Amino acid sequence: MTVSTIETKASLFDLNRSQLEKFFVNWGEKPFRAAQLVKWIHQRGVTDFSQMTNLSKSWRARLAEQFDLPTPQIIRAQEGADGTRKWLFRMIDGNGIETVYIPEANRGTLCVSSQVGCALDCRFCATGKQGFNRNLTAGEIIAQLWVARQQLSMVSQDRAVTNVVFMGMGEPLANFTNLVTSIELMLDDMAYGLSKRRVTVSTAGLVPAIYRLRQVTDVSLAVSLHAPNDALRDRLVPLNRKYPIAELMQACRDYLQGMNHRVITFEYTLIDGVNDAPAQAKELIRLLEGMPAKVNLIPFNPFPGTTFRRSSDEAVARFQARLSGAGITTTVRRTRGDDIDAACGQLAGYVKDRTQRQQQWKASLQGAA
Repeated sequence: MTVSTIETKASLFDLNRSQLEKFFVNWGEKPFRAAQLVKWIHQRGVTDFSQMTNLSKSWRARLAEQFDLPTPQIIRAQEGADGTRKWLFRMIDGNGIETVYIPEANRGTLCVSSQVGCALDCRFCATGKQGFNRNLTAGEIIAQLWVARQQLSMVSQDRAVTNVVFMGMGEPLANFTNLVTSIELMLDDMAYGLSKRRVTVSTAGLVPAIYRLRQVTDVSLAVSLHAPNDALRDRLVPLNRKYPIAELMQACRDYLQGMNHRVITFEYTLIDGVNDAPAQAKELIRLLEGMPAKVNLIPFNPFPGTTFRRSSDEAVARFQARLSGAGITTTVRRTRGDDIDAACGQLAGYVKDRTQRQQQWKASLQGAA
């Protein structure tokens, strides 16, 4: 459990059910009390211990004495023309993160952040230009889901979170322990009860952590690929210099071992004149040969200061047609929430940058003006 030193009490949002059971047993209480507590917090949305009436008054008092249930402050809430919602949350240390809800006809997807900023600096991502401050705690990750459910319930009972994707700010696998704890709560029937197929971890390619993840869970995996060869991917995703494509592909194959009818989703942002040529589509087809895979093509979403441009609709259609013609399931992600900067690659938040990258980025923009 990681708790900010600014807090005076530990956060119960940081603990999954098995961790809570240990607390209750150590206190001389029955383990099933942990399930009751998890239900109160995550299913019923109750953060006032006095309202948890199936726990004794003495235990409620003890919990209130030692624990807290802090939720992030909503600094700004926006709704796009297509119904996409974005929240800017202020964390206890003053940093800001963004979380996005995308409604569709048969599901509601919540895109959560796992870090304040991101250390990887992928060239086409606004988050990376903000620099990096720290990992989010498990409680800060799960609280995004908790708050989103509360907010959506006030709008309409028909709006529900059915899917969670770790595609917000940060590289989820770089925050491994807190990521796994939050996933365990998402999957717990006593908490949110999401299917493992409806929780997706997206990674830029932290190969050792992919192997670690498979040892503890089999949630869905998405890989931010964006290039079919090492030379180009080195430019777009600097992490590739440490874990090149061949190593990444092997980790993906190993991740699927024992998973029948499961696939890896490969995310591919299409950038005009950079990675959208027919020859690159052919390279991608060869790369994915024999891999249980789905490709999600993402038209590039511009952000201030970028020199990249979105591929034309015609180029996107040609790229998709080539992949589909080779038997690869290929979808084009519909751009959602771009009018409120909530689309893929646009999340920025407010980062107290420890890398100086944000300062350098702003200086480069001023120099170009």
